[in-house]
Amino acid sequence: MKNHVHSQNLLVHFLRGEEIKACSLAYQSLVLNNRQLCELELLLSRAFYPLNGYLGREDYESVLSSMRLADGTLWPMPVSLDVPESLAQKIAPGDKLALRDVEGFMLAVLTVGDVWQADNLQEARAIFGVESPEAHPDAMEYVRSRTEYRLAGTLEGLALPSHCDYAEARRSPAAVQHFFQQRGWRKILGHQSQGLLHCAHKAMLLEAARSVGGNILLQSVVDDALAGGIAHFATVRCAQRFAETFPANMLQLNLLPRFGVNAGPRQALFEALVHKNYGCTHYLVTPDHADPLAPTAESRFYPLGEAQRLVESLADETGIAMVPLTPMTYVEEKAQYIAARDVTADMTVKDINAHEFKRRLEYNLDIPEWYAFPTVVEELRKSFPPRNKQGFVIFMTGLSGAGKSTLAKLLYVKFMELRTRPVTLLDGDIVRRHLSSELTFSKAHRDLNIRRIGFVASEIAKNGGIAICAPIAPYAASRRYVREMVSLYGGFMEIYVAAPLEVCEQRDRKGLYAKARAGIIQGVTGVDDPYEIPEHPELALHTDRISPDEGAQEVLLYLEQQDYL
Repeated sequence: MKNHVHSQNLLVHFLRGEEIKACSLAYQSLVLNNRQLCELELLLSRAFYPLNGYLGREDYESVLSSMRLADGTLWPMPVSLDVPESLAQKIAPGDKLALRDVEGFMLAVLTVGDVWQADNLQEARAIFGVESPEAHPDAMEYVRSRTEYRLAGTLEGLALPSHCDYAEARRSPAAVQHFFQQRGWRKILGHQSQGLLHCAHKAMLLEAARSVGGNILLQSVVDDALAGGIAHFATVRCAQRFAETFPANMLQLNLLPRFGVNAGPRQALFEALVHKNYGCTHYLVTPDHADPLAPTAESRFYPLGEAQRLVESLADETGIAMVPLTPMTYVEEKAQYIAARDVTADMTVKDINAHEFKRRLEYNLDIPEWYAFPTVVEELRKSFPPRNKQGFVIFMTGLSGAGKSTLAKLLYVKFMELRTRPVTLLDGDIVRRHLSSELTFSKAHRDLNIRRIGFVASEIAKNGGIAICAPIAPYAASRRYVREMVSLYGGFMEIYVAAPLEVCEQRDRKGLYAKARAGIIQGVTGVDDPYEIPEHPELALHTDRISPDEGAQEVLLYLEQQDYL
């Protein structure tokens, strides 16, 4: 799998590309998901040098056991192509596979080397360093998001995945190295960021750069524009504003496709190797690098400093030096950040944690300039307005007959009278008729129905509106999925509309319970299909004890208390 010639990329000459296109009608195809597109882009651009394709089984197993390829080359992460079982069963070594984006555009051709079935659980144990993947916050998601069927082989690239956004900031390793040569940068400190950067981060980066006497390559990890949505554009704009605060010719910002996982030391080494391929001579490693539970000392998953020790121990082999991050603290008397180790008992230390920063944004409260740059805060306020200007979703769940539809209609009228935002009613029966008419009441179809509701509701919230949803939504997992989807764009309020089953049966306007008891229909929630009671709803309204008007008033009061109205 090694390629001893570090070419600029794996893209073929256009004449070879024409040959591939002419032959591709006979190739099988695979449409890549967003994660796979990011990996392909990094492979084709040589950010994953020395790989010239996806790891074969021998290399894959060697990487898991020793963080090295079969020939001994250091490489900590298994880069393999996971495919559906149906494809794995009909493809063989030597076959050609066209790799396509979601629009069907062919980006590369894989000449298949190996086809095998991996053990995702064993893979997760090795990568995350755990005996039980359930013990790691991200390990089971890693397992679930990949199929067990893998393909290996070499790549011939026709084009890098296209990006309509910030194309000038998405430089390949070769382009970044050329940039360094043009400006005479010899020592370059690499830093990879996935979140917002504030004044303390600038102080830490400046301290690290001074310690090595070099310049800074700041690589902001981003999703695809469509996949990332508002958060993607906000992240890039904030990174740009942050970069502008540095002295001229000291820092270069670059956008990096998302790769890797929160695997602590192994991920830190992976990032260091990738940044070496971008031309960095040094890499900044935090004490709790890629720890999913950082930064609280009580809950760290990996031993503090382990990532730094691993990267430093292999520096002679990798050719990139480890630079430890120096924690910086704002001292009021000095009106500046100093190294945390230099803080004395007589100094007044000031800080705001991420939760408090988010709260101040949501409630439109003051954010001090010593914590965040005003230009960054301005960008965030544009992308994420305060609660009283955000869209939000009211998601009611409960048994049929509990009173969801009645409450939803009352709230719809109240919001229409307020005229503060556009309002959409997504009652369960309305959605079934217009959005999910082809679905049955199987568990899979019920989950799909709720996911559709969640998607529509999230789009409404994204555009500043109010969505009132009133499905039965019996399963906690699908309700959690909707909450996560909506919370990216606005407020989410889960209301458990609670009424005893016997009360719901007495109301039974649709005759569902009567038919279920008579054996005419099956799969009725509460009778022969389970309802999972919400554990932590924002409100629980017992409609056997209060009137619909009282329930609506409780919802409005809650929204006022939370500053949405």
